[in-house]
Amino acid sequence: MSDQALYLKWRPRGFDEVIGQTHITRTLRNAVVQDRLRHAYLFNGPRGTGKTTMARILAKAVNCLHPDRQARPCNECRNCVAINEGRFLDLIEIDAASNNGVDDVRDLREKVAFAPAEGRYKVYIVDEVHRFSGAAFDALLKTLEEPPPHVIFVLATTELDKVPPTIRSRSLTFEFRRVSLNDVVERLAKIAAAEGVQIDRAALELVAQQGTGSVRDSISLLDQLIAAPSERITLEMAEQMLGTANSRLVSRLAQAILDSDPTDGLDVIATAIAEGADPSQFGRQIVEYLRQLLLTHVGGAHLVETSEERRAVLKQQAAKASRELLLRAIRAFNNALSEVRSGWQPQLPLELALIESTRPLPAESAPAASAPAAVPRPAKPIPQPPSTPDSEDEEPAAVPVATPQPSAAITLTKVLAVWKNVVARVRQESLPLGALLEKAGAEPYRVKERQVTIAVKEAWAKKNMDGDPAKQQILTKALSNALGTPVSVKVIVSDGASSTEHDIMLDDPILEDQIKTGAIAVEETEGD
Repeated sequence: MSDQALYLKWRPRGFDEVIGQTHITRTLRNAVVQDRLRHAYLFNGPRGTGKTTMARILAKAVNCLHPDRQARPCNECRNCVAINEGRFLDLIEIDAASNNGVDDVRDLREKVAFAPAEGRYKVYIVDEVHRFSGAAFDALLKTLEEPPPHVIFVLATTELDKVPPTIRSRSLTFEFRRVSLNDVVERLAKIAAAEGVQIDRAALELVAQQGTGSVRDSISLLDQLIAAPSERITLEMAEQMLGTANSRLVSRLAQAILDSDPTDGLDVIATAIAEGADPSQFGRQIVEYLRQLLLTHVGGAHLVETSEERRAVLKQQAAKASRELLLRAIRAFNNALSEVRSGWQPQLPLELALIESTRPLPAESAPAASAPAAVPRPAKPIPQPPSTPDSEDEEPAAVPVATPQPSAAITLTKVLAVWKNVVARVRQESLPLGALLEKAGAEPYRVKERQVTIAVKEAWAKKNMDGDPAKQQILTKALSNALGTPVSVKVIVSDGASSTEHDIMLDDPILEDQIKTGAIAVEETEGD
């Protein structure tokens, strides 16, 4: 075994060795063969996908001395060997993270004019070019626009949006992609075989998954696993060394969510933590597994990059899954990840997310429960015209005629009947707003025409509601849906008393008619 890091030892040295970037290697190879080289290239993509490696291969190819252009770079001529050994004078690598000032670029401009010392081209590789300051980009612009014919710039970045459009327009841009799981696994297997390391394919798949499409990160994780070359690395050993939970536990937790079984889910979380799984890493595994379940449920298992064994399990679970349930679970565990890193009890956010994911969905049941309640109520208070003995047969037909009308009549009694469902729906849309309504003791206070007055016990709660139109919109929408008709919402601060019997009495149409005619006298109250 070499003391050199594996990702350095196995860095590709030719176009054929680069994996997952065929669309780029084909274009650059053809440019070398046809001698149609651009003066500036811009490589953009996630870390560890081969940007700097491709830039070095390009530098070797344009300076290679092999007579056959198809064979460049040959890695045998003196120029290729010098570049591989890091002593080629015409290959200049600049780290923009630490050399990002305008003075650094001015120094570069002065040296650009000098002819190459050894090769045909001077190649400047600027890594993390987005870290340049605005003045540095301005200083580079003129050189990039009209460079000497013997100079090639290769700019590498992971954040293309931070590179000015003036720089992008003067460069040939290539987009590097994350490498597929199977390609990374094959590369890791090849490296392990060459290094004499015995490792299960399931362990290699776990390493590739943790690398998230970055070849360099995946090879570094493999290097971390090789403690003793003579010892076979199993999936269980890889999970322990990488701090990940057993894949079967992740699948079992997902099944507990689908079965709405929080007891088994909590047992899974406790088992994973007891076995040494990192809570943050375990949370990411859960989110990724639920994401794969959602993709399988919506679009099919072919959208998921994983092993055939896991794909079969995903198909089975996705067939019994609900899209709404998966969406809620993904949001809950994804939000829990930020709390895992900052909380004093790391596994608590995961447990809360599990309980949140396994409770019944009030959003679906609220409309169905509230709508029927609004229909039969009005039939009782609506006065019917006196009937004659001759019209007794027609009397039943008179009731349905009046049933559509009550949908427009909103009373405090109706609002109170659906209020719990309204708060439950608000919690689904905005958990902070739902908690605010409960903590402030919010309850319906009065209904006047189509305006519902909500009373809260604290002034800060009213200020919070009035100052955020989004919260008012969520509450108004939930209340309108529950009542089956559009309403507006007004928030007031109560004196500690809830809705009185007097307020509810005013909702009765018969009593309201008596009040209007003066048959009943009612004392006016403030707040209307």
